[in-house]
Amino acid sequence: MKVPILILGGGLAGLTAAIHLSKLGHAVTVIEKNTYPRHKVCGEYISNEVLDYFKWLDLQDIVDQSQRINTFRLEMDKFNTSEVILPLGGFGISRFLLDNLLYRKAKAQNCQFIHETVSAIRFHDGSFKVDLNSGLQIEAQIAIGSFGKRSVIDVQLERKFIQKKSHWMAVKAHFQGNFANNKVGLFPFEGGYCGVSKVEDNQLNICYIVQTEVFKKHKTIPEFTASVLYKNNGLKDILRNAEMLFESPLTISQISFDDKKAVENHVLMIGDAAGLIHPLCGNGMAMAIHSAKIASELIHTNLNAAVFSREKLEMDYERVWKKTFKSRLRMGRYLSALLLNPALTKVCMKTITRFPTLFKYIIQKTHGKLIPIPNQ
Repeated sequence: MKVPILILGGGLAGLTAAIHLSKLGHAVTVIEKNTYPRHKVCGEYISNEVLDYFKWLDLQDIVDQSQRINTFRLEMDKFNTSEVILPLGGFGISRFLLDNLLYRKAKAQNCQFIHETVSAIRFHDGSFKVDLNSGLQIEAQIAIGSFGKRSVIDVQLERKFIQKKSHWMAVKAHFQGNFANNKVGLFPFEGGYCGVSKVEDNQLNICYIVQTEVFKKHKTIPEFTASVLYKNNGLKDILRNAEMLFESPLTISQISFDDKKAVENHVLMIGDAAGLIHPLCGNGMAMAIHSAKIASELIHTNLNAAVFSREKLEMDYERVWKKTFKSRLRMGRYLSALLLNPALTKVCMKTITRFPTLFKYIIQKTHGKLIPIPNQ
């Protein structure tokens, strides 16, 4: 089976790229092992920098169904709390709803979906050969990697970061609980930090990331909650008065924030497959969407050139990706290291409480401007 463009993974970035490329008239095939809808471990907050781009993609209905957010709250304890108006603001929407809406849009634009698992991928003689567990082999001219934070495909491609043990895990669930509709909150605790915000239907998303060694000191999630999360009184008040809507929380382990290459073995990486920003920055979803736009535009331009140059496509994508995201990822690492040091965090909290403009500056360094509308 031969296809022109193959997207490996149908998450946020992969679905966005499928919609963008099919809108421009390209035939797109997406391989995604799961079906829709489904929940995913995610902070579920998107910066408003995507608004104009979503309108261009005819995705305004997604924004209309979301919870609008304009304020960021950082709370270590009742004496160390600060709030700031977000420069652009954002919106909260569950991945259960968001990914399904994107999937339906991609299907409506005639994108082909194959719900199987990739068993092997290789590049030979100017094209990709992808084997699926069913035995089907797909040949493609262009391959886009959108398989998330960590995948067996990373192992097959022998990516450097996958060979290192990662020390982070994340836990997420939806709740019925009390929290301001217009705010996204960040609550540091020993070994990690927790994000809290509303999504559609007044549901409260609570998602935290923690160092694995810290979590493993406790036998269960309830024990960890009582022993560690409850030490942040603001978070304790929220959790004690909230009713979980899931049967049990979702978890994901081996989360890596190490550097990744935007192009690996000729595969253009987008979303978390290209680079993962620390969740405390609240900008991972917008970055995934933006990376899909960058890749889609460059693929379209290069495929429509008089002579297609894979080398030019890859060089252009790496250059633009680094220019757009490298400094944000670096700032995310600095902030994460700071929040994991309680003494430093208290000093910084007192400083940003006195100087709100410094708080705004830090937020701006981890966010971008409005994503420009494509010229095509």
